Amino acid sequence: MLTLEQLARQEWPYLFVICSGLLLALYRFRPDERRNVGLTLLYLMLGAMGLWLSSGLAGMGFPQGGAVLREIFTILLGMIIIRLFGLALFRLLLRALGVEPPRILEDVLVMLGYLAWGLVRLRYAGLDLSQLVTTSAVITAVVAFAMQDTLGNILSGIALQLDDSLQLGQWVKLHDYSGKVLQVGWRSTLIETRNGETVVIPNAWLMKNSFQVIGKRFNGHGLEWRRWVWLDIAWDHPPSMVIALMQQAVQDAHIAGVSSEPPPSAVLMEARDGIARYAMRYWMTDFALDDPTDSQVRAHLITALVRHGIPLASPSHNVLMTKDNDKTAAQRQETDISRRLRALECVSLFNDFTDEERRHLAEQLRFAPFESGDVISRQGAVAHWLYILTLGEVDVWRNYQAPGADLLGHLKAGGFFGEMGLMTGAPRTATVVAATYVECYRLDRAGFEAILTARPALADALSRILAERLAENQLHARDLATVPVVPHQAEVLDRIRRFFGL
Repeated sequence: MLTLEQLARQEWPYLFVICSGLLLALYRFRPDERRNVGLTLLYLMLGAMGLWLSSGLAGMGFPQGGAVLREIFTILLGMIIIRLFGLALFRLLLRALGVEPPRILEDVLVMLGYLAWGLVRLRYAGLDLSQLVTTSAVITAVVAFAMQDTLGNILSGIALQLDDSLQLGQWVKLHDYSGKVLQVGWRSTLIETRNGETVVIPNAWLMKNSFQVIGKRFNGHGLEWRRWVWLDIAWDHPPSMVIALMQQAVQDAHIAGVSSEPPPSAVLMEARDGIARYAMRYWMTDFALDDPTDSQVRAHLITALVRHGIPLASPSHNVLMTKDNDKTAAQRQETDISRRLRALECVSLFNDFTDEERRHLAEQLRFAPFESGDVISRQGAVAHWLYILTLGEVDVWRNYQAPGADLLGHLKAGGFFGEMGLMTGAPRTATVVAATYVECYRLDRAGFEAILTARPALADALSRILAERLAENQLHARDLATVPVVPHQAEVLDRIRRFFGL
């Protein structure tokens, strides 16, 4: 048996003291490593007991057995201490310094430590290492050929961790499933799906095939994932109105898991068979709740659309066969004419027209919708059209899109513009741009000329109204220096007569 003096002369007690300090530090500062700490402490105690037993066997007259047992426990204790130093270096010291090296780097260095320790013990045993290297080269070639698939997975795992293709906690999407990365090991990668299933994927497969890492960072915030929710709506409703309604519904709802920045956006993706297909795109912050969050977004969209009288549409193919007789055609035409007559009532230019003349004008009107941002009429262009605004709003610009562009005014539903082009053929003095979705009726020279030719006296009343409107526009202009001189009524009347050949 070893005496205390003999034991004190050995190197193991000092290593045990150092290992005990490392174990206490790991237990204190790394609660998630306490299981490894407990197992390592148990192995150290068993190793120390094995050394003590081997010394006892040598003292009892079994020197050869004691030496063999002592060598076995020396090798095992060395491996345990190397493993403990690896834990302390990678999971205590480097993490305290803010460094997160790949897990596989820790495994590689620990395995190299095991190999070096084994070679040292073989050298102490009197083995010539040069012969071992020659013999191991042949054995390595045979093993590599027999385990090429396994080696391929191992090398792929090293590559995945060294180039940061996959990290623990990331969400990835493969062909058939998606989930969170639990572990990137030597042979395989573990992915936990939202259904609680753990999928084991060989590392070589990940290196040979494509996969998607879900999430993007905005302005230093957490990861966000853009999701798409699809809705089919009848083509009867203006797209800009539907898009604005969808975006407002999601923004106002403050749904959990839906990011406010970047804001949700709706787009018209397709239109066919009488159906417009819209996509609501939003950024999700909690990847594990993809389906519930989609459900909440979809529910808010549907209720908002229903509140505004916009039902969802379903794909259908109808063959409508009706007998279009004179009565139904006359009813449709009368409804349309009534709508156009109401639009004409907003135009002061036609106050002196008789009911018959207004009806004639209504029959000549053409429906003209515009999306927000569309240029309805352009400054300097010659177009003999009058526009009557029935829905939406427009902006009136001078020098539109130029560095010194000037906003002259803003027209809402019930207004009209383009009367000088219709009455005198004058070029447009400003550019009119749709500020929202706009619906207009357009009247051209040909539809107006027949009335003016039949009753030339109307030219006098029209010239008076035009002169008053021009004077009013000049009164509201902010920069009088850029407004053309307003012509008198007589000059306007002369232009009308010459334009229409009266």
